[in-house]
Amino acid sequence: MKAASIRSTAMYAYAVLLLAFILVPLLIIVPMSLTSGNSLAFPTPGYSTRWYQELLDDPRWFSSFINSVVVALAATFFSSLLGIPAAIGLVWGHFPGKRIVYAVVAAPLVAPVVIVGVAAFSFFAAAGMTGSLWALILTHTALAVPVMLTTVVASLQGFDRTLVRAAASLGAGTMRTFFKVILPLIAPGVVSGAIIAFIISFDEVVVASFLTTGEQRTLPRMIFSGVRESVSPAIASVAVLLVLFSALLLGVIAWLQGRAARMRAGAAS
Repeated sequence: MKAASIRSTAMYAYAVLLLAFILVPLLIIVPMSLTSGNSLAFPTPGYSTRWYQELLDDPRWFSSFINSVVVALAATFFSSLLGIPAAIGLVWGHFPGKRIVYAVVAAPLVAPVVIVGVAAFSFFAAAGMTGSLWALILTHTALAVPVMLTTVVASLQGFDRTLVRAAASLGAGTMRTFFKVILPLIAPGVVSGAIIAFIISFDEVVVASFLTTGEQRTLPRMIFSGVRESVSPAIASVAVLLVLFSALLLGVIAWLQGRAARMRAGAAS
């Protein structure tokens, strides 16, 4: 066997082992969510869908899910409004301190979430907004803007600016050029950033624990509270649904990245 074939086989084996190490713990929760017992145990004494039915019957799970969706959609919307213009300004703009501005905007990516939660609680407590979904939306927006900024900046790196000049020469204004020329071409990056921003907000629990009360409880906080108070198999059922939901969104991102790569290859040829 040639050395190249040995290296290729070893890399595939390593990849399979790494995926197994990551995915096997996630797969175990599937039979645990279908247990007929009253506690989390593996192997399960039997199988039943009763815990999935409990998710539908318990209004707390539904209300926490709605809160998470509302917060995540709002944070995604506001991060798009802020991140897309900021990315265009940072990529195409020429001004002193551009790298410093980018570093400041991207700071939430590296800041510990606990510190963000404490700072947000102190700020919104002084403003009298603790226990409000708006406080959580604004904080999640601050966490999501760097993600949107990064993905849009990556999309703009290979953008042909002669298309913008061509649109201007044909009489198109700034907004028309943006919506008809720029946005369609960077759409894969924008959508990928929006999906990642949605996932970040939807799955976030630390900041939600600081800023929300029982009435504004999000789904991750509901799960965390359930783990602390009573470990019910319903938590495993929610976890399975969240894994499937996240896998679906990641699949969409992979498809968009492949589509963007094909578009760039087509433009280059």
